[in-house]
Amino acid sequence: MPRPMLLAVLVVTTLLTGCSVGAQADAPQAAATSASISTRTTTSPAPTTPPPQLPGGGTQVFPAHRLVGFSGRAGSPALGPLTGDLAAAAEQLRQQSAAYGGDRAVLPVFELIATLAHPSPGPAGTYNAPADDATVQAYLDAARAAGALLLLGIQPGTEDFLPAVQHYERWLTEPDVGLAVDPEWAVDPGEVPGDVFGSTTGAELDSVAVYLDGLVTAHRLPQKVLVYHQLNPGIVRDEQALTEHPGVALVKSVDGIGAAPDKVATYQRVVATLPPFVHAGFKLFYEEDVRSGPLMTPPEVLALVPQPEYVLYE
Repeated sequence: MPRPMLLAVLVVTTLLTGCSVGAQADAPQAAATSASISTRTTTSPAPTTPPPQLPGGGTQVFPAHRLVGFSGRAGSPALGPLTGDLAAAAEQLRQQSAAYGGDRAVLPVFELIATLAHPSPGPAGTYNAPADDATVQAYLDAARAAGALLLLGIQPGTEDFLPAVQHYERWLTEPDVGLAVDPEWAVDPGEVPGDVFGSTTGAELDSVAVYLDGLVTAHRLPQKVLVYHQLNPGIVRDEQALTEHPGVALVKSVDGIGAAPDKVATYQRVVATLPPFVHAGFKLFYEEDVRSGPLMTPPEVLALVPQPEYVLYE
């Protein structure tokens, strides 16, 4: 073959081979691009689970609800009606709370005295007796059957409030379990609960609120109720250290015992220091109050100023 013709053939062959190799090299990239486009256009967003709600719906406690509750502990009738047959207690609570509705939905509350102050130090030396898991579960099951919140009552003895509360963390990550702390039973080392009045500070209460607020955020929970019971103004010192937390509905429950005028006077003294973000509560005693006169009626309780947003019967 003449040399010019041979050169022409080689050039044409080289060009054809190069195009073929280039096409093969581009094929994986094109396929990957096509697969990527296909994935972007056909993959749907992962479904999101809606956050849990309070009994009856919603994630905020106030102002939609008024809480009405019974307190008690298994095997201890003197501590309130929430003992023995819990289904019967739930029906009694339903009847008692009916008159507290009207402008708000009534949200029933089971306030279990979970950690009970004790006159002896006990195995841990903390002068308290925590409830076992079986007891808490039984009360939670009964509360859920009644459409109620369960509040775990804490009488810490000589233990600090925060570790006494953290003992129940597995329960506090449930959407319908909150807290009720009782500073009257929080005493210093060397003291015995019941021999002296205990106390706490706004800073200690705030540490519990911070802890609860963190659980709400971490577990996407509805608001947690945190009640602190108060018999007289001195039981909570430096209350101004208590601050507002979005995941916590704070309630100060006034616990005075006696005839209606005495209870009202105690209420007025204790709520005089009510922080603006804390809701008022009022406690009635089926036995102790009636020794001095008739039990206050729901209309009398609702006539208090400020109007209680949590009414507890013991």
